[in-house]
Amino acid sequence: MKKFLSLLLAGVLLFVMAACTANENAGKETDSKDDGKKEEESAEKVLYLNNGQEPTSFDPPIGFDSVSWGALNNLMEGLTRLGQDHEPEAAIAEKWNISEDGKTYTFQIRENAKWSNGDPVTAGDFVFAWKRLLNPDTGSSAAFLGYFIEGGEAYNNGEGSADDVKVKAVDDKTFEVTLTSPQAYFLSVITNPAFFPINEKVATENPKWFAEADSFVGNGPFNLTEWEHDSHFVMEKNDQYWDAETVKLDKIHWAIIDDTNTEYQMYQSGELDVSDVPSELSEQLLGEAKVEDQAGDYFYRFNVNMEPFQNVNIRKAFAMAVDQQQMVDFVTKNGEKPAYGFVSYGFTDPSGNDFRETSGDLVKTNVEEAKALLEKGMEEEGYDKLPEVTLTYSTDDTHKKIAEALQQMFKENLGVEVKLANMEWNVFAEEQKALKFQLSRSSFLADYADPINFLENFQTGHSMNRTGWSSEKYDQLIKDAKNEADEAKRFELMYEAEKILFEEMPIIPIHFYNQVYLYNDAVSGIVRHPVGYLELKWADKK
Repeated sequence: MKKFLSLLLAGVLLFVMAACTANENAGKETDSKDDGKKEEESAEKVLYLNNGQEPTSFDPPIGFDSVSWGALNNLMEGLTRLGQDHEPEAAIAEKWNISEDGKTYTFQIRENAKWSNGDPVTAGDFVFAWKRLLNPDTGSSAAFLGYFIEGGEAYNNGEGSADDVKVKAVDDKTFEVTLTSPQAYFLSVITNPAFFPINEKVATENPKWFAEADSFVGNGPFNLTEWEHDSHFVMEKNDQYWDAETVKLDKIHWAIIDDTNTEYQMYQSGELDVSDVPSELSEQLLGEAKVEDQAGDYFYRFNVNMEPFQNVNIRKAFAMAVDQQQMVDFVTKNGEKPAYGFVSYGFTDPSGNDFRETSGDLVKTNVEEAKALLEKGMEEEGYDKLPEVTLTYSTDDTHKKIAEALQQMFKENLGVEVKLANMEWNVFAEEQKALKFQLSRSSFLADYADPINFLENFQTGHSMNRTGWSSEKYDQLIKDAKNEADEAKRFELMYEAEKILFEEMPIIPIHFYNQVYLYNDAVSGIVRHPVGYLELKWADKK
């Protein structure tokens, strides 16, 4: 959800993988100080995971990032949920009807759908939540996902009112939404946590209902029962959940550990049931790990409003000085695919061709051309000496290694000394949104399964743009693609848009994400969707 928000490789992997499974020592005798606790809980099915970092927020439109999604997707549920086959299926809505023109959806909410406090889930809760997502005062970076709702974009941009947003409660259990145009991926989009309902009565009485365990009210498979900020949080099975019989786990304990090596040590000692693979042990452990594709990118953003990156040739020079193949072979070493475009593999056009393969390599390592472009750009700007460049990343051991590798590549290939800076994730994210960095680490996990979700991030003014880059032609192509009913034409528009993105080069792609984790056979049924959501509804532990 992004799929954008700005995301981190280790944070993403820690978050998504941490929601995985148990290690070979889990449940066995170890020297861990938690042995006594585990013995006491032996009658319960308790899964021990690591979230990697403190969740940004459990407020659905605000927790629009990988460090919030994993937990939030199991605390709450929308009209539809991605099933075990990664396709949208009925969730809080038991059925729906679609109008002949494909623009109006009418959802029937389950009679037994309840909040964790026993209140019924109503159509009004969805109206309240979806309008709140689009309310400009909410400040949600996920608001753009609701622009396909008639009146949604105008309301979010301050050009319309909440009354103009075409969502309504026909009655307590019937919810209706009208779209601006038919959207083939609509049922997939609304599985995103940004579209989860909010208990209107609870939120009205306590606007900070999501901030602590004792005030949190959800409607998903699990309920938040403990949250010691920056330390850990705990979920327990939600007996009020409409499909509680399917849920097998009694409790999930999430640690908050931002170091991959510490996480792996906890996994070895039995304190965690899953672990990411530390990069220095990847060659040794990768054969034991499970590797799955994930729809998303690890990349760097230029700030085109800050020197020297206002110059496109200087941006291209830095991009072409990066060797993505070396990065995945010798730095991350987790089996990732190098990225030479932005849309990841796995999206098929109407001709049956993969989008990435058809669009091709839009940026490649070329040291000689990079040097020539740097010289040209400096001449264009009148630079005798390149202004000082600082590369900023969010604190994490893997991000540090990638940043150091980039620093070395820029030095060796361009003769440019780049300074490094890092900061804690929440501060980093806010500073990046405010365009405070020259060159900064970024990541994107798809919010829904379509190439447009990748490309829409770089529209002018988009909350996930964070580069200052703007192109009227690019904006128009994205707009046209969103409104194009002919799939072949729609893909052609998206191919053209991605080419423009790399002609202007506001980003440096590094690699496409995958999901790599260690686990044992004690845990089963965990589903990891390519778009980044984690499902524990079907998980079990022996």
